[in-house]
Amino acid sequence: MAMVPHERSLVERLQDKPFVLLGINVDSSTDALKSAQDKHRITWRSWWDGSRRIASRFRVRGYPTLFLLDQDGIIRREYLGRPPDSELERDVMQLVAEAEKAA
Repeated sequence: MAMVPHERSLVERLQDKPFVLLGINVDSSTDALKSAQDKHRITWRSWWDGSRRIASRFRVRGYPTLFLLDQDGIIRREYLGRPPDSELERDVMQLVAEAEKAA
């Protein structure tokens, strides 16, 4: 959950840009998901994957895992573990710029 402040910052700063943050949660229950969302002030869409069907389809090998998709839905980057904020920021901004140019 250490990433949440940076993720929240991205969501706020890029609200008018071609950027969406989606979360997949594998906590023990939907109550645990709701509690985490409230506690950490998670403002973006987040789904509960109790069956780990989504995690399995994306071949998640550990947590956290982040997938950075471009405007065409192509996975451009996968991070296993927490990437440095500066690296994630750089990669997100590059894809936002590409999406804006393509629009």
